[in-house]
Amino acid sequence: MVSIRTVAERPDVREAGSVIDVAELNLSSDGDVRGLLLALVKSVAWTRASGLLAVIDGSHSVDALAVETRIAGLQALGIWFQISAIASEIIDMRSRRALERSRTADAVVGSFSCVIGELARDGYSAEEIRSVVAALRVGPTITAHPTETKRVTVLESHRRIYRKLNDLEQERWTPRERMRLIDELRSEIEILWMTGELRLERPTVDREVAWGLHFFSEVLFEVTPQLYDALEHALERHYPQCEMDVGCFLRYSSWIGGDRDGHPYVTAAVTRAALDEYRKAALSSYEEPLGRLLIALSASTNVIVVPQSFSDALAELLRLSGDADVIAQRNHDEPFRQYVAALLARIVATRNSDQGHAVGYANAASFYKDLAVLSAALESLGSKTVARRLLHPLLQRVATFGFHTASLDIRQNSTVTNRLLRECLALADDAGVVPSGPSAAWSERIRAALRSPECLGDRYIGLSDEGKDLLELLALVGIARKRDPYAVGSLILSMTQSVDDLLAVYLLAQFAGLSTANDGSGTIGARIVPLFETIADLRAAPEILDQLFSNSLVRRSLRQFDNCQEIMLGYSDSNKDGGFLASNWELAKAQKEIRKIGEKHSIRIAFFHGRGGSVSRGGAPTARAVAAQPAGTVGGSMRVTEQGEVVSAKFANRGTALHNLETLSASVLAHTLKSSTEGPQKHVPEFDEAMEALAGMSLAAYSGLIATAGFVAYFSQASPVEELALLNIGSRPQRRFGAKQLADLRAIPWVFAWSQNRHLITGWYGIGSALNSFVSVRGGQGRSLLHQMFERFRFFRLIIDEVEKTLYQTDLGIGALYAGLVEDQTVREQVFAKIECEHALTVRMIREITGEVDLSHRFPAFRSRIGRLRPQLDGVHRLQVELLGEVRSYGQNPPPRSVKALLMSMNCISAALGWTG
Repeated sequence: MVSIRTVAERPDVREAGSVIDVAELNLSSDGDVRGLLLALVKSVAWTRASGLLAVIDGSHSVDALAVETRIAGLQALGIWFQISAIASEIIDMRSRRALERSRTADAVVGSFSCVIGELARDGYSAEEIRSVVAALRVGPTITAHPTETKRVTVLESHRRIYRKLNDLEQERWTPRERMRLIDELRSEIEILWMTGELRLERPTVDREVAWGLHFFSEVLFEVTPQLYDALEHALERHYPQCEMDVGCFLRYSSWIGGDRDGHPYVTAAVTRAALDEYRKAALSSYEEPLGRLLIALSASTNVIVVPQSFSDALAELLRLSGDADVIAQRNHDEPFRQYVAALLARIVATRNSDQGHAVGYANAASFYKDLAVLSAALESLGSKTVARRLLHPLLQRVATFGFHTASLDIRQNSTVTNRLLRECLALADDAGVVPSGPSAAWSERIRAALRSPECLGDRYIGLSDEGKDLLELLALVGIARKRDPYAVGSLILSMTQSVDDLLAVYLLAQFAGLSTANDGSGTIGARIVPLFETIADLRAAPEILDQLFSNSLVRRSLRQFDNCQEIMLGYSDSNKDGGFLASNWELAKAQKEIRKIGEKHSIRIAFFHGRGGSVSRGGAPTARAVAAQPAGTVGGSMRVTEQGEVVSAKFANRGTALHNLETLSASVLAHTLKSSTEGPQKHVPEFDEAMEALAGMSLAAYSGLIATAGFVAYFSQASPVEELALLNIGSRPQRRFGAKQLADLRAIPWVFAWSQNRHLITGWYGIGSALNSFVSVRGGQGRSLLHQMFERFRFFRLIIDEVEKTLYQTDLGIGALYAGLVEDQTVREQVFAKIECEHALTVRMIREITGEVDLSHRFPAFRSRIGRLRPQLDGVHRLQVELLGEVRSYGQNPPPRSVKALLMSMNCISAALGWTG
């Protein structure tokens, strides 16, 4: 083991093991970073629980600890797994910087410079680049799906550790200064040890809002202008003769506080409070940069002569600040400081609503305009560099975040909206009789109401509390959009299964006052978005949209939104009911067919991809996932969900956040320009035919497993899915509407459970059977075709790569221990035998296609990360199996200590894998 030599009087460190001379430690190698962190974790453990040292480094298994020390052992491993992930962030960032230093920014794969350089070399003109950049829209969407185990307190601790490691990267420190930084780093780890990661109670929605805003306030407000700067630099580098306006193409959204699907705690009042918090966060974020400007812009009229136009603007701004005399006196002869002080006074007044004497801003556009006046004045004085470095980032921030931070999406399930519409129509009709649905009469009733000025009027008071709340929410959407058109994003209808489901939402919006006219000729002032999730819904989507776009009200309403219809695609339920291969193929086919429907009606389609963290829910590497989308389906615009633990993995620290945002944005730009012409994306009918056959065979094999007698019991007993409810990782219930059957279990706990028991069937089951059957039927030609697809078909290559990595993470030796928890021997043996057989077949077929003997040999970084933690992780799994048996043996009253240990084991496994669902 290694430890850190601090001072001779520190026996707690010296006795932990061998010593590294900190004066010689420059952290120039990956091993040094991990070695340093491991030594610090173990030195903290030495002072608190010295018997855990061997557990942390994997030489002693946590399941072999005495009962009274296993919670401490799990805590130590959880901390080490999390800190190891931070080390990986530092190492990855260092590698990118080293590559850029030794070569150029073009060498950093996925960067704007790399992508723009490739486009320039491929002969794309400046005009082609300019048109795509001008239309670029990238929408990271923060969601609070229950997959994040870390509290904000822990996230803040991790961020401090990350920043200390960043400081240590500098080579300017003396040995004494370096030693001080290492001591500070150790103290942060000690605080983390004492903090604990588990939530003691389920978070409320307002706490989840605070969790989401943490990433904006700590990272995204600051990083986003740097992203625009990276694109500007890339364009200047590769197209130096052509001036291009980058614009502010990021459009952040959030579901936290607006996602009502199966979430009874998100009410109209909660959404109203969330909108207020997002607004306050944006306004507060401008105070610090304005404060910096107040200090920096010290130019005096004794030296400069400001333009008269600026003087006039300053006079008006001072008047509106409510403190003109005080500001002018405090900053005498310093017009720029006076201007910024007045800006700051108005922003504070806007945040505090009616407090103080200043006149607040009506909207972000007015604030942006005042900032632009200041920037123009500086440029007119020859200070373009000052304007670019001090004002330009703030202007970009305001253009991106406005007074709303992120557009809040509203999501609800079609089951709820249809039920409440029937309630509304029953009140609206004198007879109180509403056609049953789905039916022709129900369809006609909805369309008739949309063609008329029908409303509820005073009959609104007869609605149930649920009905009143939904209409209140829709009315709130209208109010919020009038105040700030970006405050509310889309109204997303999950489980969209018919055009009537969507028209029902249009009609509810009309009842809530969102129609611009009362004679049936107006528009609905809301962006209504279908979410197609299951395989059946994906297949039905083109016909649903064809009917939707044939409705005149819908077409008129879409014109408010640039004649663009957003379509959300779910990667969760389609995988749950069809398996990995069939799900992904149906998603790809649906995009191509939906795009054709859009072209038929002259409506632009923008896809919103509901991805999760695991491969099972679309969590493949960003650049490759975007590149594998069907040709022409990106079109310069893409929204993606960033869910739960993925948010902290991508956006907890600035260097990592900048890289992830750049990779996503550059990938969207590249796909838009190249997808219709590059070889790996060209349509090959033979490949599509093969994929159709493979998807069908894979679906049959997967469905066969799900239909096995006793499968639900196997799933419940051979995984901690029922105990997941005890892990307070989200405010949302595990199941929609309190349902008890597997079909209504949310996809996140479905994936979570199969990862905890290391079966991971959601990422590979059925594919081995499909590949084997394909080769068996088609023989050598079929085998040759699969090899061609692997080499030339980007979509198929991505599938094979991700399956291979998932198989490497799968461990059926560990899985057999969980299977042992299944009470019925026949069920246990039958289900597990099917999984074992399919696993062996899939491994064999993947090896045959890739030509590699060792799984994930092609992914050394991935293989190394999993391998480093496997010894410790295996012990956690063995302990979790023991704890599951123990907790279940007590029925409804298990010992709290055992429950806590079980929850900590779940936390450890999630941290080691890097995702939960």
